Amino acid sequence: MIENLIRSHLKAFQPYASARSEVQQAQIFLDANELPLGSPVTFDGVPLNRYPDPFQCELRKKLSARLDVPADMIFTGVGSDEVIDLLIRLFCEPARDSIAVLEPTYGVYRVAANVNAVEVISIELDENFQLDLVRISKSIKSTTKLVFLCSPNNPTGNLLRREDVFTLCKELHAIVIVDEAYIEFADALGDITNEVERHDNLVVLRTLSKAWGLAGIRLGYCIAHPRVVSYLLRIKAPYNVNAVTSHMALDALEKPEFLASSICLIKRERTRLITALKNLPDVVHVYPSDANFALVEFKDAHAVYERLARKGIIVRRRSEQRLTNCLRVTVGTPSENDLLITTLADRT
Repeated sequence: MIENLIRSHLKAFQPYASARSEVQQAQIFLDANELPLGSPVTFDGVPLNRYPDPFQCELRKKLSARLDVPADMIFTGVGSDEVIDLLIRLFCEPARDSIAVLEPTYGVYRVAANVNAVEVISIELDENFQLDLVRISKSIKSTTKLVFLCSPNNPTGNLLRREDVFTLCKELHAIVIVDEAYIEFADALGDITNEVERHDNLVVLRTLSKAWGLAGIRLGYCIAHPRVVSYLLRIKAPYNVNAVTSHMALDALEKPEFLASSICLIKRERTRLITALKNLPDVVHVYPSDANFALVEFKDAHAVYERLARKGIIVRRRSEQRLTNCLRVTVGTPSENDLLITTLADRT
């Protein structure tokens, strides 16, 4: 299926080959016209005058050990957004093919498709923001190469049912992409990385931007069939992940205690925040969440947003028709959440 879905001209595509992609260990490097004198700035011993490993072998090996999947099933990118863009470019012919997005959801899927002149088929999630398999089956076209799912979903915060995802993998002649950017915050078992080896057309997106607290270094990755990864490595920029990002990601992955303590605090604060929000007079409904945010319906979301903004508190407005009068509120620190709750309670 993978070979049939990949754009035909990319099957014979010859990528740019740097000397560093062929030999990464040597006594001296005189291949890439780098400055041999060092750099005017330093960062934690990283040789900034040298190009980074184009294949991020050490980082992929570290992620492999953490996820318990082979390293050749992992591709790293400049945030998940680069991986999303590359997947669309790998599988979709501009002005001919399409992707499907299950909405409401993360807006970058649509933006990346639009940049690449790829049609977007919008399919609504059901009343519980779960997959409607019948609706999906009726909406998918023969030209649909990718189906984007988000679990926990952004902005609704809920996990998608695992069995529904696997049903799509079995029934669709398309790549099913599950974005698990917020999976570490989920209470229930939702992680499906261990299922990629059982479903050739399943791709799982992950990031260090959320639970790992590394949004600033821009490091995302995907777990996919080795064939998909091999093609992504061909079509990416020669040195897409920079040396500092790679070094910091490796350093962070050696500190799982930070991840554990952060998740514990955010989950505790999520419960406290949702409970407090439910008791506020301006709040109509707070949706359950398995992420580090809550989707909140207000009587007048615009007025609430403006009131918060005047106080220097920024939350995320929603423009989707189904989410009229909803704001997405990130779970902050205890003091930040206290300030939010106090400000919402004060209607002046």
